[in-house]
Amino acid sequence: MNGALLVNLGSPDSPSRSDVRRYLTEFLSDPRVMDQSWLARMFLLHACILPRRVAPSSRAYASIWTREGSPLVAISRSVAARLREKLAFPVELGMRYGNPSISSAIARLRAAGVERALVLPMFPHYAMSSYETAVERCRAAARREGGGMRLRVLPPFFAEPDYLAALTALLKPRLAQPYDHVLFSFHGLPERHLKKSDPSGRHCLASPDCCERAHVAHASCYRAQSLRTARETAAAAAIPEGKWSVAWQSRLGRDVWMKPWTDEVFQELPSRGVKRLVVACPAFTADCLETLEEIGIRGRETFLAAGGETLTLVPCLNDAPGWVETLASWTRRMATEFASG
Repeated sequence: MNGALLVNLGSPDSPSRSDVRRYLTEFLSDPRVMDQSWLARMFLLHACILPRRVAPSSRAYASIWTREGSPLVAISRSVAARLREKLAFPVELGMRYGNPSISSAIARLRAAGVERALVLPMFPHYAMSSYETAVERCRAAARREGGGMRLRVLPPFFAEPDYLAALTALLKPRLAQPYDHVLFSFHGLPERHLKKSDPSGRHCLASPDCCERAHVAHASCYRAQSLRTARETAAAAAIPEGKWSVAWQSRLGRDVWMKPWTDEVFQELPSRGVKRLVVACPAFTADCLETLEEIGIRGRETFLAAGGETLTLVPCLNDAPGWVETLASWTRRMATEFASG
C-alpha cells in the first residue's frame, strides 16, 4: 500500500527558552547544517551560538506564535490534512527537527500498513542543509521504523511549471498596486556548502557567471536553482528588467555567505529611489520565522528606517488550494511511477 510523507524543516514546541534551546541544539548539531568537525561544531554551538542566540530567538518565535502554535507546523498540518482529502492513501507529516518527527511519521505509516512511502520534501531547491538532510533522515527512519518500507522522493521542484505558476499567482495581486521594486529573498548558505555540493569540484563560484552557464553542477546547486526560480517567476509575472533582484537572508556566524545579504539590501534600496518594495520568499513553501519575523517584522523596520515607505510581504504557498492540488497531482504521479517500477 502507498502512503505519503510530507516533510518540512521544523520548529520549537513553544517559544520558551528551554524549547528553543532544545530545537537549536538539534538543528545546529546536524553536520549537514554546521559542517565543521564534531569538536569544532560542539564548541561553536555551546560556547558561542546558544549563549547568544537562544534569548533573541525565543523573542522572535514569540512574536509570530499563534493559537495553533508554530505557523510552520500549523500550516504544514493543514497541508497534510487537505492532502488526505484528495489522496486515496494515508498522509503523515514529519519535521526534520522537532515535532512531529520524521521517525514518528514513518512509524505511523507502517502501522497503517504502508509499504511504499512517497516522500514530499517541501524544499524547492537542493541544499545539503535542507533537502539533503531531510531525505537522508527519511531513509534512516525507513530502515529503523519502516520495516523495509520503500521510498520514492520528490526531487527539487525549483523549475516545475506548476510550482512557478503557484508562485506567480501569489505575486501578481501584489503587483496590481504601484510598486518600485520586487526583491526575491532566499535563505542564504555559506559559500563552502555550494562548493561541497559541486560534483565537479571546480564550477561553483569559480566565475561570476557560473550559474548562467549550463553545467552538471546545477543539479545540486542551490544558488543556480534559486536564481532560475527568480528569473522565471519574474518573467511570468511580467516584472520589467531592473525592477527585481535577488538577495540572501538568515546568515549565521562568521563564514563567508552568499551575497548580497537581504538586510543590507533593505538598507540600500531607499537610497536608490525604492520606496515601495514587494518581497517574495520562494525558498519557503510555508510561512515561518524567516518570512514572518525576519522579513515581515525586522526587515520591514529596517527598510522603513532607511527611508522606505511600504514593504509588502508576499505570503508563501502555505495551504492555498491550488498548491495543495499541485502536491496531490505530483503524489499521484509518483505513485504511478512507483507502481510501474
